[in-house]
Amino acid sequence: MLTVNKNEKRDPVKDQLEALVQQMYRSNILYSEAVREFKRRFIATVLEENKGNQCRAARQLGMHRNTLSRTVDELKIDVRQFRDGGKRPPRSTRPQPAFEKKLAR
Repeated sequence: MLTVNKNEKRDPVKDQLEALVQQMYRSNILYSEAVREFKRRFIATVLEENKGNQCRAARQLGMHRNTLSRTVDELKIDVRQFRDGGKRPPRSTRPQPAFEKKLAR
């Protein structure tokens, strides 16, 4: 168990993590299972915050998008559950930008 100086401030997140680790250890959860579940929950939370957008989620997690995609597949996370279900409208129905592109001659 970790000890803390009385002069140091307690971090509630670290305290919660310590309690969770103790609970998992006493429940005989294997290290590999604990790490897998932590990864799964952590990545799912970031994906939910980004509405399933893997590019933005990867950036926030500090990993490459391909690494995130591979990890999502390994952990069997269904990214579709985080998306709002709406698709982009077809280009023909989108508002046109204020500027027009010059046609190549």
